[in-house]
Amino acid sequence: MTLLKWIAFALLALAIAAALAGQLGLLGGSMPGDLGVKDGRLKPPSTTPNSVSSQAGLYPDHPMRAYAEIPPLPLQGDGPATLARLRQLLQAMPGVKIVQDNGDGYLYAQCTTRWMKFVDDLELWVDPVNQVVQVRSASRVGRKDFGVNRERVEGLRAGLAREGGRP
Repeated sequence: MTLLKWIAFALLALAIAAALAGQLGLLGGSMPGDLGVKDGRLKPPSTTPNSVSSQAGLYPDHPMRAYAEIPPLPLQGDGPATLARLRQLLQAMPGVKIVQDNGDGYLYAQCTTRWMKFVDDLELWVDPVNQVVQVRSASRVGRKDFGVNRERVEGLRAGLAREGGRP
């Protein structure tokens, strides 16, 4: 019985330490330096199952291509109107901070989880050639995201579809 108590105590201490590390911002990771649009492409998906990208198909030999594939977001009107609606949707989401939105068709946001303070990087880019919003959402730390990035992008898709994209 004593061994079980020690194991339970150790697990509780580990959980408390992890929660404290999260609250102190030690689990947020650092911002990637290679975000943005380069040659009509967003950064490739992560090499582990913790990201989604509407441009994953551009990287056919990528080990996580199939996992990361997600359709781009449709335009609702023109590019600026769609990004304005996406901005509204993001501002209504808890833990989302818009970091870059220069009005040039590219929006970058950081999405922070409530308890552990994990940070995901979300990029949205109005692709003028394909007339869609290309998207990439990726966790900074950890090997898996448990579907959080896909859920976030699908939430944005649903928000755009609601009432034809009107707030």
